[in-house]
Amino acid sequence: MPIGEICNREVVVMKRKDGILEAAKLMRDCHVGDVIVVEEKEGEVWPVGVLTDRDIVVELISKEVPLDSVFVEDVMSSELVTVSEDRGIWDTIKCMRSRGIRRIVVVSEKGLLVGILSVDDLLEFLSEELSDLVKLFAREWDREKETRG
Repeated sequence: MPIGEICNREVVVMKRKDGILEAAKLMRDCHVGDVIVVEEKEGEVWPVGVLTDRDIVVELISKEVPLDSVFVEDVMSSELVTVSEDRGIWDTIKCMRSRGIRRIVVVSEKGLLVGILSVDDLLEFLSEELSDLVKLFAREWDREKETRG
């Protein structure tokens, strides 16, 4: 199954020059732990970085940096790891594991922002698949009981 089918396409985005306080408030209001930093060119949205709540805490709050003069680009991770929307689930998991990341940006063949996939998304998807397998066994047992009389 292509990863584009299970990624979250409702991505919270910001621009490089947006303020870090604005980013923190947006994360709180949208109940997310990250925002994707984007550039818009000719109506297309290109991912250029990611900012996580952990970045804000570790890089700014713990160092008592005054937040009113910090921009998203000052803290974001610009070494963005992406995966094509047509890549398989297992390849994506291997990529995330090898890079030690909990979230990965999903892009189109052209490199445009499609969505984001988190470990939580993968766990939810895989648990649903496993649940369906368990139901299959239960149904099979019920059918065996019916045929035996």
